Amino acid sequence: MALLTCKDVAFAYEGKIVASNIHLQVNEGDYLCIVGENGSGKSTLVKGMLGLMEPVHGTIRYGDGLSRNEIGYLPQKNPLQRDFPASVWEVVSSGFAARSLFLNAEQKRLAEENLQLMRLSDLKKHSMMELSGGQQQRVLLARALCATRKLLLLDEPVAGLDPLATREMYEIIDDLHQNRHVTVIMISHDVDAAARYATHILHLRHEPLFYGTAEDYLKSELCHTFTGGEDDA
Repeated sequence: MALLTCKDVAFAYEGKIVASNIHLQVNEGDYLCIVGENGSGKSTLVKGMLGLMEPVHGTIRYGDGLSRNEIGYLPQKNPLQRDFPASVWEVVSSGFAARSLFLNAEQKRLAEENLQLMRLSDLKKHSMMELSGGQQQRVLLARALCATRKLLLLDEPVAGLDPLATREMYEIIDDLHQNRHVTVIMISHDVDAAARYATHILHLRHEPLFYGTAEDYLKSELCHTFTGGEDDA
């Protein structure tokens, strides 16, 4: 069943069209990886999926009872993350803020479960400032999980992480997809990881250059020539 459908969608950034002619359907159980060069519109498209930007053309629709505040979002890492004074528990439990001001018993249980999934239970009272980059990303992923059991949108979740933390993050996301049945949309410049974990690939350069299964992408000339790039504007 389709959780999210984009039909002939276009977005503008600072008055310039940065992504257009987007047709895609994300079904329950999919793992869609969006790849492309710097400034190709990847992050803009994800912000549109979240309802943070309105398309200048086309429609984005949610299905299977999904609403905007039920999408878990992990944004791009930023330098302020390390200096955030809140505790791990405060950050994770804030994922419920869109639904209620105070946590009920079930929400507390889910927050504890998400901490355990991210291997962070023993750090719940620690400040975010005390954590490594990889631990901070896992805290924010736990927070995103508090907002959803259906769809995660991840914008470069391993950017700036060392190889060990990168591998751990990919394994956790894969576990959420395979064993927790969470649908995933992830922006990445890591084509090898995209092809290894994703079910579908969207290669974007302002317009889709490829949209289909990861298996077909691996066979394409585009995949063979693509070398990656920097973060989106």
